[in-house]
Amino acid sequence: MTGLIEILRAFLKYVTTTSSFGNFTLGNGIMILVGFILLYLAVKKNYEPLLLVPIGFGIIVGNIPYEASMALGYQDVSSSGPSFLNIIYWGVKNGLYPPIIFLGIGAMTDFSALLSNPKLLLLGAAAQVGIFTTLFGAKLLGFTMAESGAIGIIGGADGPTAIFLSSKLAPHLLGAIAISAYSYMALVPVIQPPIMKLLTTKKERLIKMRPSRKVTKIEKILFPIIAFFVTCFVAPGAISLLGMLFFGNLLKECGVTERLASTARTSFNDIAVILIGFAVGASTQAQYFLTPQSLKIFALGAFSFAIATAGGIIFAKIMNVFLKPADKINPLVGAAGVSAVPDSARVAQAVGLKEDPTNHLLMHAMGPNVAGVIGSAIAAGILWSQLIK
Repeated sequence: MTGLIEILRAFLKYVTTTSSFGNFTLGNGIMILVGFILLYLAVKKNYEPLLLVPIGFGIIVGNIPYEASMALGYQDVSSSGPSFLNIIYWGVKNGLYPPIIFLGIGAMTDFSALLSNPKLLLLGAAAQVGIFTTLFGAKLLGFTMAESGAIGIIGGADGPTAIFLSSKLAPHLLGAIAISAYSYMALVPVIQPPIMKLLTTKKERLIKMRPSRKVTKIEKILFPIIAFFVTCFVAPGAISLLGMLFFGNLLKECGVTERLASTARTSFNDIAVILIGFAVGASTQAQYFLTPQSLKIFALGAFSFAIATAGGIIFAKIMNVFLKPADKINPLVGAAGVSAVPDSARVAQAVGLKEDPTNHLLMHAMGPNVAGVIGSAIAAGILWSQLIK
């Protein structure tokens, strides 16, 4: 009988001090619920499943509590070495994964829509107003300039860029910024249409744009080379992102490295997406993540994304004042200036088709969409160079 009591005491001690049951907090429960919500959005609603499934499950894994001496978390390094989560998180905090993802994006991207109508580049630039507006908003809420710059980049709707910049300027806010950026990327089909309809008239939504001209092979090959020099001389802080983006595109367009381009846009890119998503999710441990700062970041992220969407639309309307009737731009494509590729371009297409089933805007919207990718990376490079001091 005494032996049985001792066993029960040992078991109770284990449950209350060592097992996850004994260390579980309300915060862990809230974050695990958030993880399940992201999984629901990914699986049931098909919102960015390639991103939200790794992030959602990573949040669940990262919020299973453990005894501190076990050193299992993303910040933990024991006498026997770093934990598994610490190892994969190294690529996040040191900026390894975002350039690899940019390589894959470059190998997937066709810049023909932008090359055939270069003025669409201006819409991608205009959408970056969300970044700088939110920077000042964050400063007014008490964040430092470096923190504000990292938060502002959420307005670019580019998860890898947000992770890259926050790892440089505000690594302690990386989890909240990354989750916010990826969440709003996933919710593009929900957030953008109301803003698009609010800021445009039915007549504007019915505008049919001139068909795109055919872009030559030599233009496609020269573009990534020339664009790299131009953008990186302007913003050298973006060399790692834009260098990999244009390198990936050159692999695709040059015609002699299809095997490398295929690897860059498939398996290599997929590995980086899995690691960055899971590591970011696992870094949202309740004791570090559930803070008033995180709530402010989520609110600022929504504001930033809305302003970026509005900026592209409004600038398209301004451009139309100076364009000939045959060259006018459907303002819906301005919303694609955020760099959520290709979702924001698809949203512009979907909203346009609701007004006129014969008005296909996808290829036109891809112009500002890929310009937004370049624009957000340039903005990140400029912010890094100015705010790291």
